[in-house]
Amino acid sequence: MSEKLRVLLTGFGPFPGAPYNPTQPLVARLAQLRRPALDDVTIASHIFPVTYAAVDRQLPDVLTKVKPDALLMFGLAARTPYLRIETRARNAVTMLWPDAANTRSSKRGIAGHADAMTFGPHTARLLRAARLTGIDARSSRDAGAYLCNYLSWRAIENVRAGGPSLAAFIHIPLLARSGAVRRKGAPRITLDELVDAGEAMLMEIVQLARKARNTPIS
Repeated sequence: MSEKLRVLLTGFGPFPGAPYNPTQPLVARLAQLRRPALDDVTIASHIFPVTYAAVDRQLPDVLTKVKPDALLMFGLAARTPYLRIETRARNAVTMLWPDAANTRSSKRGIAGHADAMTFGPHTARLLRAARLTGIDARSSRDAGAYLCNYLSWRAIENVRAGGPSLAAFIHIPLLARSGAVRRKGAPRITLDELVDAGEAMLMEIVQLARKARNTPIS
């Protein structure tokens, strides 16, 4: 019997300006999913503190421990009312906003050798999967210059270094209050709607990772 496929889901804790981060309940709900299509899949989860030091320390540790085939990451974009599937990470770090440890970056870039790094064509598949659930999801070329972009950059570095076969980062909006059913015309997405879209993207990335595992290296 072949070894189970492994998927790592990640979210973030609270940070300045966002005392509640909805990526935490989203990741928890997705990690608890039980579906026949996931019988041969091990799902692990991790919540990062919103600090550069935590990402640099914890990402290598959790990747070594879990050894995921795929990495599906979520972050909060409080000013965006829709789901954003990020297509790339920019070589940029804000010097304006401190992280949750009150640390500001001392430089504007992450690395000196590239302008941006892309996640890959699979992001279009994730976008389609999310949209089929009825949620407002859009492709994005700008993951910002804060921790979400920073984690995206570090994740792509690990993919290119022979870690997970693929990674993706999804920005989610602020959610409707405490599980309330969204009325027609109401602007915010509910947690249940977000979980449905998250499940669809998880199923898609599982298929993609399974295909990548079964594709012989030429």
